[in-house]
Amino acid sequence: MKVRRKGVIVLPKALREEAGIEEESEVIAEAGSGAVVLKPLKLREVDVDPKLVEEILREEGEAEARKLHGFLRG
Repeated sequence: MKVRRKGVIVLPKALREEAGIEEESEVIAEAGSGAVVLKPLKLREVDVDPKLVEEILREEGEAEARKLHGFLRG
């Protein structure tokens, strides 16, 4: 393989298939000990309390409104 402009590397199909990296998927790159390791990014689904999310968003919105109000008052 060859490193091209802007660091672009084309991974051969067989290598992608072996690593479980699909076309247009995202990968995680880790560097260390003179090597670069690419891993497919696997998203995890987590349980979230919708009421907690609403509360956090409301609090953030109120904080932003206070900042804006303070900015406009000068």
